[in-house]
Amino acid sequence: MNDVPVYMVVNLIITDKDEYRKYEKGFFAILKKHKGSFVTYDDNHMTLEGTAPRSGRMIIFSFPSEQAGRDWFADADYQALSEHRRAGTKMEFLTMVHGLPPRD
Repeated sequence: MNDVPVYMVVNLIITDKDEYRKYEKGFFAILKKHKGSFVTYDDNHMTLEGTAPRSGRMIIFSFPSEQAGRDWFADADYQALSEHRRAGTKMEFLTMVHGLPPRD
């Protein structure tokens, strides 16, 4: 499955806007470094069925492969930057979802 795109789905609650802004300011350069793409975020998401995430911001971004996503998460610069996210949010989940494999 390493040759299919992956999508990161995130749900977090911002508890300290200043800390979270520090994270946001550095996020996109590191995302780009790993060939990631930002898809969207939503502070007013709607669950149509099932158990909803508690609240907060839903974020979706993608990478061209699982390895690229893993490399982004393991990147020392990202881990240092993510301390601002950890200080400024309550993370509900950060989930990697695999895209469909190529069809023959």
